[in-house]
Amino acid sequence: MGKPVNWWLWTKMVVAGGAVIVGGPAFVRWVQPTDEELFQKYNPELQKRSLERRFEREQEFDDFVVKLKEQSKSSKPIWVVQKEDEDERIRQKKLQDTLKLAEEVKARREQMRREAGLPVESESSGR
Repeated sequence: MGKPVNWWLWTKMVVAGGAVIVGGPAFVRWVQPTDEELFQKYNPELQKRSLERRFEREQEFDDFVVKLKEQSKSSKPIWVVQKEDEDERIRQKKLQDTLKLAEEVKARREQMRREAGLPVESESSGR
């Protein structure tokens, strides 16, 4: 027959493994400070600023979750949908900037015409 099983060695291994698997996370939870303890260690200015921005951060997070839920309904991978959404936002921003610039140019042109004493162009003139 083969060598006999060393039950004492296996018992020590199981106990040591269990202590590491259970004891490690338990020790980390015991040592890790809570959110309230961390907040109390802030200086008063940071506490005030954090409390002022809390509602804004919560709203941003809620908006993010809602948008993520909407994007997850697509059959495409989420990163593709997010990229398309980001590209669309960039395109819309560029379009808004272009329209704003065109309005500013038109206003400057009208201002220059007024200063020069020329008649101001109306939108119905067909130009």
